[in-house]
Amino acid sequence: MSGNEDQVRQFTVGKDDEGARLDRWFKRHLPQVGFATVSRWARTGQIRVDGKRADPADRVSAGQVIRVPPGGNEPAGKAPRARKPLTEEQLALADSMVIHRDRSAIVLNKPPGLATQGGSGTFEHVDGLLDAFAPEGPRPRLVHRLDKDTSGVLLVAATPGSAAFFSRRFSGRSARKIYWALVVGIPEIKDGLIELPLSKQPGTGGEKMMVDESGEGQPARTRYRVLDRAGNSAAWVELQPLTGRTHQLRVHMAAIGHPIVGDGKYGGQAAFLTGTISRKMHLHARRLIIEHPDGSPLDITAELPEHFANSMAQLGFHEEDGAELLEAPKVDEKEAKKTAAKAHAKQYRKERRGERRKRSEAPAANRKPTGQRAGKPSGKPGGKPGAKPARPKAPPRKR
Repeated sequence: MSGNEDQVRQFTVGKDDEGARLDRWFKRHLPQVGFATVSRWARTGQIRVDGKRADPADRVSAGQVIRVPPGGNEPAGKAPRARKPLTEEQLALADSMVIHRDRSAIVLNKPPGLATQGGSGTFEHVDGLLDAFAPEGPRPRLVHRLDKDTSGVLLVAATPGSAAFFSRRFSGRSARKIYWALVVGIPEIKDGLIELPLSKQPGTGGEKMMVDESGEGQPARTRYRVLDRAGNSAAWVELQPLTGRTHQLRVHMAAIGHPIVGDGKYGGQAAFLTGTISRKMHLHARRLIIEHPDGSPLDITAELPEHFANSMAQLGFHEEDGAELLEAPKVDEKEAKKTAAKAHAKQYRKERRGERRKRSEAPAANRKPTGQRAGKPSGKPGGKPGAKPARPKAPPRKR
């Protein structure tokens, strides 16, 4: 196999690849190019086999020439994202967060106070540190989020292919996310399910959520169970979000009268305990169980941050008491298929967005009028598109 990396790259199929599918040829020889990229290149005619358009399922023969567009992970014509050099402190921070790493996944234990992504006035975040894990080759990608003040397990996909794989697991609700939290007071129901729809609170710029039972809110479900209690002042709870709404766990616990300790945003002053208990938020993504691209389950546990561990000790809670995992919630197959279909449709629309934009930028003279068939007059002004023109009245007969 030979290739030219400058512009268009051309590779000659070797005897060892005789009869292999094109997508598997890419996986073997250009592993940095994910299946989604191969599909896009094939759909847009950028991959050529012996000068002809190719499909990922086509089989290749020895001696054939495969033409590959420039770049490994970016669309043709788009320059790779410029990488900013990281400081020694940033490299050390990135390295200290890693609790698991393989060729498909990088799992971090995110500390509290570090944002997952940048925003207005936020310059230090996990997304800005991802170059530390791949100074060369494809850049790792975030596939889910944690609030700035929430600590714990954060999964990062190491390749574009694994990013698509993990994203489908999160959107299809097959990933299990287990959180630990300290809450104010003791929930009356020890093992319960909170079902309260959520929406953005008006006037907060989308920075705050609220319970919205007007019919406009998005469905949100959280399962919780009390692991232990400290008198009547605080409880240690396990939380499992069955949906993935913004600030879902925080809003739900505050809504039932037991805000997470340190969450002043949703619990106000009532969210802070007296004494020496830290005023930081006590919400930790303790465990993540998700299918790995190699077919085995990926099951990762993150250690508690210092302030959370200290509060546990002061309240008399022991981590081993939370080791037992509840049985996974039963999944409605019909609902799961519906959710998967919605996620697939969303991804398809995202991929087509660039194509629609290109069409919209075409010269107006080359576009057909909206809602009108070619060659058909539109009829009266303001009339229905495609309506036949009214017949002109015949002139009066001369007498």
